[in-house]
Amino acid sequence: MDFNYSEAQDAVRELARRIFTERATPERLKEIELAAGEEGPIDRSLWKDLAGAGLLGIHLGEEDGGGGLDFVAACLVIEAAGRTAAYVPLVETMIYGAAPIAHFGTPAQRHAWLPGVSSGELILTAAMAELAGEVVLPGGGSPATIATAQSDGTWVIDGTKACVPAALVADAILVPATCVAADGSSGGSGVFIVDADANGLAMTSQMTTSGRPEAVVELTGVTVGADRLLGGVDADGAAIITYITEFATTALCVMEAGVCATALALTSEFTKTRVQFDKPIATFQAVGQRAADAYVDTEGIRLTAWQAASRLSVGLPASAEVAVAKYWAAEGGQRVVHAAAHLHGGVSVDRDYPLHRFFLLTEHIELTLGGANENLRRLGRILAAEPA
Repeated sequence: MDFNYSEAQDAVRELARRIFTERATPERLKEIELAAGEEGPIDRSLWKDLAGAGLLGIHLGEEDGGGGLDFVAACLVIEAAGRTAAYVPLVETMIYGAAPIAHFGTPAQRHAWLPGVSSGELILTAAMAELAGEVVLPGGGSPATIATAQSDGTWVIDGTKACVPAALVADAILVPATCVAADGSSGGSGVFIVDADANGLAMTSQMTTSGRPEAVVELTGVTVGADRLLGGVDADGAAIITYITEFATTALCVMEAGVCATALALTSEFTKTRVQFDKPIATFQAVGQRAADAYVDTEGIRLTAWQAASRLSVGLPASAEVAVAKYWAAEGGQRVVHAAAHLHGGVSVDRDYPLHRFFLLTEHIELTLGGANENLRRLGRILAAEPA
């Protein structure tokens, strides 16, 4: 097998690296943070630049206004965003939103939504987690949110979603729901494309430790047309939910690989220039060992994330690979940023120094992915189900 990037993918990687490096500087990130309102920090100027470079729709078909490349190309853009901790809703729009519409959507749905993603005019996301009382339940299985079919062909959606990323800046939200026919019989699961300003939809900001707000989304009698059921009435809603979950999880793992790469690079540079006892602290054995462990973890995150991404990109089964990548990103990412913080000493708590952004983004990604123990249990169930 050839594990090298194609010429087109290499071009995407270099272009994304250059744009993020030039536009998402620490000074610019601080400026965005200070100017942020209730919707949270978002760099709309950078978003426009990414659209102008053709990167937001790089994984979409040319007929949909995209670049005609694949999921790996999208992940190269997302990794570059992770390397700078940029404030742009890439995973939400490109993967949670646009990717399932491109894969499962009807021609009319693709035409209605995807060109706007490519041009940067639309921001999308998906509401995967449920809110049961005060408990947040991860997406998957049978959603507690209910979509009831009406005699005129419309659907009425009721339910509460939690931890919806980029909801406060989104134009539309993909909402998984359990479908109920007009006669009350169950019709399986479906995913609906709901306008963020639809009547009956209310949002409450959930501020996160990373400063990237999520939202509780309450749907009370939200009416949508038949054309908002992703893929139409014959679509396999459960398959769409699994698709969103696996692709978005992998994209977050790739982003974490970028986050850890920069945290490690900052640590390497600091320990080479920080002098103690007339010697750079990088020459101290304990410092070198801690940095080496962080390097191993960073490589583990990178390799497992790209293994999952490469399999998903060509349509191969990847449940086990996604579970492995999810474990490494959640567990290994924590070890890397904590090691980076410890090796920086007091500098790590200085918010004028960029390391804190990568620490907080790692916390955000880890909480989104779920704890490492649950990831191991899921992987164990996958392995136990395999025939001997």
